[in-house]
Amino acid sequence: MDETFINKIKSAAVVGAGGAGFPTSFKLNAKPEYIIVNGVECEPLIQVDQQLAALYAPALIKTLDIIKSNLNAKYAVFAIKEKYHKAFESLNKEVSKYQNITVKTLPNAYPMGDEQTLVYETIARIVPEGGIPLNVGAVVVNTETLLNIGNALDDKPVTEKYITVNGDVKNPKTFKVPIGISFRELIEEAGGATVSDPVLIDGGPLMGKVQRNLDASVIKTSKAIIVLSANHPLIIAKERPISSMLKIAKTACCHCMLCTEVCPRMMLGHKLRPDKLMRLASYNSTCEKDAAATEAFLCCECRLCEYGCIMQLQPWKLHQELKKRLSQAGIKNPHHNVPEKVNQFREFRRYPTEKLVRQLGIAKYYHNDAPLSEYKKEISKVVLSMRQSFGAPCEPIIAAGEKVKIGDKIAAVPNGALGADIYASIDGTISKADKNVIIIERG
Repeated sequence: MDETFINKIKSAAVVGAGGAGFPTSFKLNAKPEYIIVNGVECEPLIQVDQQLAALYAPALIKTLDIIKSNLNAKYAVFAIKEKYHKAFESLNKEVSKYQNITVKTLPNAYPMGDEQTLVYETIARIVPEGGIPLNVGAVVVNTETLLNIGNALDDKPVTEKYITVNGDVKNPKTFKVPIGISFRELIEEAGGATVSDPVLIDGGPLMGKVQRNLDASVIKTSKAIIVLSANHPLIIAKERPISSMLKIAKTACCHCMLCTEVCPRMMLGHKLRPDKLMRLASYNSTCEKDAAATEAFLCCECRLCEYGCIMQLQPWKLHQELKKRLSQAGIKNPHHNVPEKVNQFREFRRYPTEKLVRQLGIAKYYHNDAPLSEYKKEISKVVLSMRQSFGAPCEPIIAAGEKVKIGDKIAAVPNGALGADIYASIDGTISKADKNVIIIERG
């Protein structure tokens, strides 16, 4: 492998543009058989990757071929949903110019963009319990990350983000903006909220986090902000305390196993049974000897169990709590089984996105067009968090009063730590620099 290739990606501070934001230079320091691009964007209401694929297909496929060559991979697959017609046309036109690069279309089901689900749907390989795609010879990057890799090879660090603003706003849009801009400014540029008590979901409606501070800032992993009323059922469900959920579960859970039957991990053959863990939490027993709380480590927290449940209980929230407590007790995931085959009914239990958006109460936003638009307002200030991605937080390498330009390095990862540096996203003067944030003000 050409070390210059990896070093350019590391120097440009490229991380996964969604999810946990794992440093891409670390992920690509491998020898896979397949490079898979996750362009599925399975969370409803987000429209970033599908638009990037439609608009920048030549650059994306060129970069994908460079990655394939540098990692000595045999094949590359660009996976998208079959409903992304513009993206498919653009990508399919480009892949014909290269060898062993294909476009794979997938059903409009949730959570099709989950890495382990994606790997099976794309190359028919089952990632082991608690494993990663590299365990079966694959490396996965998403579309925006692929675009950032291409920029890194041209010595351009990550300073901007693509982000969809959707939900209760006047004009849903997707913007390219400097990292550190506030959510409030994005909402205003989308015409403003159409509800009097706006609350945000930072990310997709299922796995995104509730954010009540409209002045919070965009980071490298931001993908969307969904604006909803504070009393929307989705907000209420997300903020329901686990203690309340478990109290309800003791009387309402009928142990029907529907949560387990829709679980994407169980469908891949993993031994995760949400119904058993709910029974364990309610009665301290499952009446079976092979069920254990450690199964929670296998949960991807996609929340599908909640919407498979006829009582809308939240096994994923229990799993989240169990993982936290087990980790605090020094207990690690003991489950590393390699399934020989997926569940025999898996193909018939794919969860249709159209059904899910109705259950989420967001069907009226589902067909919103959120076109990629220019952000026209001058940005006077950005607030850059020192924790932008997976790994250690950065430390400032500049001080208040210093002038910076876009692309100047302003914070670095501590020596030997896993993480990614931070670069100035606008020209201006540093007004604050501490262990938590760096603020740049224009002028």
